[in-house]
Amino acid sequence: MNRQDKDRQAKAEILRRVRVALNDNPIEEIDVPRDYIREGKDAPGSDPVIDVFVDALEDYKAHVVVVEADEIPASVAAALSACSSVVIPHGLNRAWLSEIDGVDIRVDEPDALLSNHDLDATDAVITASRCAVSHTGMIVLDGEPDQGRRAISLVPDTHVCIVEAKTVFPTVPQAVSLLAENPTRPMTWIAGPSATSDIELIRVDGVHGPRNLHVIVVR
Repeated sequence: MNRQDKDRQAKAEILRRVRVALNDNPIEEIDVPRDYIREGKDAPGSDPVIDVFVDALEDYKAHVVVVEADEIPASVAAALSACSSVVIPHGLNRAWLSEIDGVDIRVDEPDALLSNHDLDATDAVITASRCAVSHTGMIVLDGEPDQGRRAISLVPDTHVCIVEAKTVFPTVPQAVSLLAENPTRPMTWIAGPSATSDIELIRVDGVHGPRNLHVIVVR
């Protein structure tokens, strides 16, 4: 018996055992309780919510600044001070780039996507965001033109993310309700720089995404 036949035989045996298990233990409808807290006591984007959000992000080792809208360009330039190249989604607000100097700006266009090699050779990425959750320090991207496709926010080593304060919710259910308006969009949930402590409990950065996360919260 060759390898392929053995694989097919093993797969068939696994499926047979699954069918037997389901026959012996039929699946029953379960009433899932939905009485968890859906809203916080503070309004989205309020000072207490932003304070919790900043604390959570900094606990994840992210770099965070809270600014007014006219301070975005300077904050973006500061976040890119150690970078020589940056990729942006085609729908990003170009006014945010007005103070960038000496950095090669590469645009990821829908009809001219940058290759994985191009992205790997790019130092940073700038995106907007769809929403965030304060208590978890979570930021969500859902592929809108100012956020771009998932690859551009996962391959470069530094991610500069602009988050509007009004889109920072106290609870996960509030954010999910907003995201449910477009449930088929590809979503990226970000909680600080990419890291793991699975190997001997030693923190390793950049395992499956950017090692550096700069968050610019805009009031």
